[in-house]
Amino acid sequence: MGKRDPRQPRGKMSSYAFFVQNSREEHKKKHPDSSVDFSEFSKQCSERWKAMTPKDKGKFEDLAKNDKVRYDREMRNYNPPKGDKKKKKDPNAPKRPPSAFFIFCSDHRPRIRGENPGISIGDVTKKMGELWSGLTAKDKKPYEERGAQLKEKYEKEVAAYRARCKNETCKKPPPKQVQVAKKRKQDDDDDDDDDDEEEEDEEEEEEDDDDEE
Repeated sequence: MGKRDPRQPRGKMSSYAFFVQNSREEHKKKHPDSSVDFSEFSKQCSERWKAMTPKDKGKFEDLAKNDKVRYDREMRNYNPPKGDKKKKKDPNAPKRPPSAFFIFCSDHRPRIRGENPGISIGDVTKKMGELWSGLTAKDKKPYEERGAQLKEKYEKEVAAYRARCKNETCKKPPPKQVQVAKKRKQDDDDDDDDDDEEEEDEEEEEEDDDDEE
C-alpha cells in the first residue's frame, strides 16, 4: 500500500461515525478513569443506533452532511501527486506489514460479519472505517504498537533481502529470444502458458490478501 499524501484531505465521516465518536466522549466524561472494552462498546453503539428514531439520528446526519461539504470543497482544491508507474514486485521480497487500521479490522471483522449476516465486503469495510474513526488515541494505541512491531520486523527483513540481492545480483531473467526451431517455439509457448497461470494465481492470492486487509 502506497504512502498517504499528507496534503490529502481527511476522509468524510458518516452519521454513524459521528454517533460513535459522541458516545465515546460521553462515556469518557462519565467514566474518566475506567478502561473500555471496545468490542462490547461497539456492539452497544450498534444496538443503540439501530433503535434510534430518525429524529434522534438527525443531528448526526447533519454533521455528516456538513463534513461531506467540507470534504468535497477540499477535494476540489486538491491535486494528487502523480504516482510513478507501478513496478512488478519480486515474489521473494518481504511483504509489507499491515497498518494499525488493518490489524484492527482483522480483530473485529469476524464479529461485524457475525452481527450482520449477508453483509457485503464493501459494507464491512465501511463499518470498520466508521468504528476506527470513533476510537480515541488511547484505544488505537494497542493496534499502533502491534503495527510498529510488525514494521520493525519488516524493515529487518528488507535489509536482509537487499543484502542477499546485492550478493546474488537479483535481476529479472532476460526476455526469451525467438527460436527458429518449431519444437523450441512450442516449448516456449508452453512455458508462457505456465507463467500466465502462475501470474493469475498470484493475482488471486493478492486479491484474497486485500480482501482480508
